[in-house]
Amino acid sequence: MIAPLRVRWVSGLGLAVWPDAPAEAGEVFGAVVEVPASLADLLAERRLRHAVDLGGDGTRQYRPATGLGVPSAVELLDRCEHLPVGGDIAFYRYLLAGVRAYISSGAVAPSTCLAGGEYEVRWVAVPTPAWRSWLAVAHASAPPLIAADAAAVTDFVDQALDHECRRRLAAARRSSSVPVIAGLADRAPTLLSADAGPRSLQSWQDWVGTAGPGTAAVVLRLHTPDDDPDEPPLSPAQVRWRLEVCRQTPTGELAPAVPHRLDPHELDAVTTELARATVAFGELSRAEADPHSLDFLLTTGVVDELLGGGVADLQAAGITVLLPSSIAAVTPTLSIRSEQVPGGGSRPGFVGLDEISDFEWRLALGDVAGGHDLTQSDIDELAQQSGDLVRLRGKWLRAEGAALHRAASFIAAQRALASADARPTMAELLALVTDRDGALPVPLSAVSGLGWLDDIADGGVFAPPQLPAPSRLRAQLRPYQQRGLEWLAALGGIGAGGVLADDMGLGKTVQVIALLTANREGSADSPPALVVCPMSVIGNWSRELATFAPHLRVLVHHGSGRSADRIAVDRPDVVLTTFATLSRDRVALAASAWAELVVDEAQHVKNVHTAAAKALRAIGAAQRIALTGTPVENRLEDLRAVIDLVNPGMLGTASSFRARFAEPIERDRDPRAVARLSAVTRPFILRREKTDPAIAPDLPAKTELLVRTNLSSEQAGLYQAVLNELNEALADTRQSGPRRRTVLAALTRLKQICNHPAHYLDDGSAMLRRGRHRSGKVELLVDILTTVIADGERALVFTQFAAFAELLSQWLAPVLGTDVPLLHGGSSREQRDAMVSRFAESDGPPVLLATLKAGGTGLNLVAANHVIHADRWWNPAVEDQATDRAYRIGQQRNVQVRKFVCVGTLEERIDEMITAKRELSALTVSTGESWLTELDDDTLLDLLALRDEAVGE
Repeated sequence: MIAPLRVRWVSGLGLAVWPDAPAEAGEVFGAVVEVPASLADLLAERRLRHAVDLGGDGTRQYRPATGLGVPSAVELLDRCEHLPVGGDIAFYRYLLAGVRAYISSGAVAPSTCLAGGEYEVRWVAVPTPAWRSWLAVAHASAPPLIAADAAAVTDFVDQALDHECRRRLAAARRSSSVPVIAGLADRAPTLLSADAGPRSLQSWQDWVGTAGPGTAAVVLRLHTPDDDPDEPPLSPAQVRWRLEVCRQTPTGELAPAVPHRLDPHELDAVTTELARATVAFGELSRAEADPHSLDFLLTTGVVDELLGGGVADLQAAGITVLLPSSIAAVTPTLSIRSEQVPGGGSRPGFVGLDEISDFEWRLALGDVAGGHDLTQSDIDELAQQSGDLVRLRGKWLRAEGAALHRAASFIAAQRALASADARPTMAELLALVTDRDGALPVPLSAVSGLGWLDDIADGGVFAPPQLPAPSRLRAQLRPYQQRGLEWLAALGGIGAGGVLADDMGLGKTVQVIALLTANREGSADSPPALVVCPMSVIGNWSRELATFAPHLRVLVHHGSGRSADRIAVDRPDVVLTTFATLSRDRVALAASAWAELVVDEAQHVKNVHTAAAKALRAIGAAQRIALTGTPVENRLEDLRAVIDLVNPGMLGTASSFRARFAEPIERDRDPRAVARLSAVTRPFILRREKTDPAIAPDLPAKTELLVRTNLSSEQAGLYQAVLNELNEALADTRQSGPRRRTVLAALTRLKQICNHPAHYLDDGSAMLRRGRHRSGKVELLVDILTTVIADGERALVFTQFAAFAELLSQWLAPVLGTDVPLLHGGSSREQRDAMVSRFAESDGPPVLLATLKAGGTGLNLVAANHVIHADRWWNPAVEDQATDRAYRIGQQRNVQVRKFVCVGTLEERIDEMITAKRELSALTVSTGESWLTELDDDTLLDLLALRDEAVGE
């Protein structure tokens, strides 16, 4: 808002402008306040030569001001279009806009006016009912200082209308040989002689009079109830509001419609309009009537309805309604404040989840009620009043949707919970702090005295303090890894768990090892940390702990020789175990005390009903940490499950989470639901992607290629045969088994055919027939691998089918002239570790085959710089995890990723669909191919149909 400027139209002077700052008469405007640059040429050099009376209540309060004539006044108002102006300027801009709109409607005419004893020809508004109605509203809506001189408002409107008409005519460059007509485009009005002036003025008045008696329109003016200080206050049921019936005079002024002062014709016109008003707003027909006037006496409830929709109905019927400016339209807001800061000081750095207890909810109304929070008695008074319109401290307030009553009732309920020692949990409080358009009755404006929650409520981030890297850590943490350590430590300091969801390959393991090291510096009696992970990565944890923190005592709790008693005897710093072992030893491990519970590849326990998930939730630990590169692998329920693992109850039950977040996001892509979910989870999830500017310099480039290949004639024949069988099965209503199982089986067979006929037929047949390839994919794979090996580089080949991997491994070895190791779910831990170590050696095998489930997570395979997805898994997150075995910290060469797709088949069509919806893959992706089973028969068969381009030449 432009605070230094105040304006007011003064008849005979023009637009008085003065600085809203102490000033002396004769001072230069620009020396008192800084004038906006766009107004400098109009105001900066002007002197404050005039005095404006700001009293209005019988007192005299003069301020020095400068005066602007009509042209300069209009110019100033126009230049304020893009400036944040105050109420005075905004009101005059409103008047100017109304004048211009009326001129554009053509309802203006030249007229004779008597001004200062002289007759002038001016442009005036034709006094139609619309004009008089607008002018009445303008008078009623004027700010108090301007409304004190109603004649000045009318004078500004008249002067502005005449100026604008002349300006438009002058711009059009129209001329006339008749002096009076030509003078209508001049800047100054044309003067008439003393003889011609009176006759011209009478002619104008006679013409205006032809508009008829209906021009005296009815205006309804609402008055607030009178408070008699000598009488006891009335109850809400006794309060009456006066809806005064007024008439508009030809000059636009209002006068009460007093029945005995109206002639029969005028009284009939007024009562006719009142009848229309009662039809438009039916509550008027049931309102009390004042026996001494035509006015209506309304209850507060009826006034509430009048303000809610009745005014609009009456205005639609042509009845103008003027509302009292003393009714304040308020937007109440809530705040949370702690009087006694936990931990001492004016503002704590971090407050623990269990420490936030001494706080209270408060209600504020902005500038109303002194701009302060309401007292307990205020809130009690509001809680007893219903509806949008309420009275507080003798003032009438209105808030949409009964917001004041609802907010007061909410605070009363929260105080009742506090009295009963049933304050909200941290999860519930965090949800209230961040869910501003959901759980709270009105918006939350401030959170103070609650430490880190203050920043979260303001849309900020959880900003942990700096922490030095532990001295005994044998690793140089990258800047983003150092921030990860600080974040994990800060969460532990407030008793919260976290989800470290960095992209695969960004060093989540070393960040956790740094935390375990830091937590044990200077503390010899700390309980051990329990690390739970898939069997495929337990060896990786052992190696990295030995590399980065050799001083930590590590115990692997796995295998036939394990014993829970060894934990108490050996007193290790870190215990490593697998999900399967934890499930079997749940009781024994849950009985031990743990400082940290670290769950690696936490997406494996997304199903909360599995034995491993239940066992993890039975483990007691001071801090729980989940590590995953894909916090949302398939559905948003995955995210809830992981968050619930580290902070139980944070996101509510599965059903409430589904209704509040999952369905609006996955089904409707509701951005508000996304924002709410992000606000709640942001403090407890740290996710950095390889594309982040702070991380990208540590990684080489990655190129992703979609490689299209054709089917052989044999593949095409088998493909069409499966389609025909599916078509018949779908058409046969007597088919056994559910439709879903039938479709999924067909999808599996079609994908096997796209790989190789021998894979589908499972008949032990050769990979080649008469020296020719039976599969376009396998032929292409051989070409690419041959080139990779010739260039001295290495490749990872992924498939979702273990049987296809076995075929490729046995056949590729003699073709490529090298061993082709295969990593699959049946490989033992020792075999996996040996295979990974051998591949990492400089003379290791150039190709490693792996199934997605066995080799897609937890492995460091940066020796390869080529990744080939021989067949597609329709979840981009799973494919990305597999790719990240090679594209991770430590990779020194550019990485090429190839994804094979058979053209003209389901592979190509579904790839297009996945690509089109990949913008949501960070939040949700349908599980596997199961979403295809929900398609209708025609859509499904069209999606799977074999296209002409599928078969190669």
